[in-house]
Amino acid sequence: MTKIYIAGHRGMVGSAIVRQLKSKSAQLITRTHKELDLTNQQQVDDFIAKEKPDQIYLAAAKVGGIHANNTYPANFIYQNLIIQANVIHAAHQNNIKKLLFLGSSCIYPKFAKQPMQEESLLTGVLEPTNEPYAVAKIAGIKLCESYNRQYNHDYRSVMPTNLYGPGDNYHSENSHVIPALIKKFHQGKENNLSKVIIWGSGKPKREFLYVDDMAAACVYVMNLEKIIYQQEVKPMLSHINVGTNQELTIKQLAEIIAKITNFKGEIEFDTAKPDGPKRKLMDSARLNNLGWQPYIDLEQGLKKTYKNYCSVIG
Repeated sequence: MTKIYIAGHRGMVGSAIVRQLKSKSAQLITRTHKELDLTNQQQVDDFIAKEKPDQIYLAAAKVGGIHANNTYPANFIYQNLIIQANVIHAAHQNNIKKLLFLGSSCIYPKFAKQPMQEESLLTGVLEPTNEPYAVAKIAGIKLCESYNRQYNHDYRSVMPTNLYGPGDNYHSENSHVIPALIKKFHQGKENNLSKVIIWGSGKPKREFLYVDDMAAACVYVMNLEKIIYQQEVKPMLSHINVGTNQELTIKQLAEIIAKITNFKGEIEFDTAKPDGPKRKLMDSARLNNLGWQPYIDLEQGLKKTYKNYCSVIG
């Protein structure tokens, strides 16, 4: 039986990977932060040496919104760098050949050509607001590639587009667009509001992937035959984008969420508020060529997410 360690199993993606792997015949290993501090090298070394998993999913990270990234940049770069370095090096020391590192679409330059291809990595300046986090994630990719090149390991990296689904953060100040809209329209319905006001023009286009699709893609990439995987990647450009290749405007997204939450009022856009980038889409051709496609469409995923939100708020 394959022994699998999921680092970050309580997070949004980590918990979805656990859900995905429970249907497979595997022995899953998880540890809470209290049980294992991933920023402590000795603890990580001892744990990996004792457990000796066959595979590691590295989904643990310090994450946060724009405000948190701006306020605590040192925490974001240090903690993410140290977690990655500790887990990847411990895997190497214990001759664990298979590891999957989860990155983020923020690794790409601020003005990367759309849709963003893997090749655009390190071709321009990053978005300043989360640069420390992005630099740490880029370092994670390069750690995997460097250990592969020097020690012939099989450490792979995947970069998700905007994710949504169970386990998301519904905090008013720093949540992502889908949880923020779900909360806004739900409260609008509950309070019989005549209208809901949304930041910006509603014109920017975005891409969204349901988190269980992301988890399925992770398991798929982890278990691809090395010879097949290597046909699509290069030793120093080995990360893989995970997206849907489909985009919609924030206005279209708001209209779908209003319908799902059964909000009957008007939707108004506050054009005095900033829009952010006009378009942010991943090119997932590399993953599609490897034989994977998402299977949960946006409306279906949003219905599941809203159901989850209602159960969370009770």
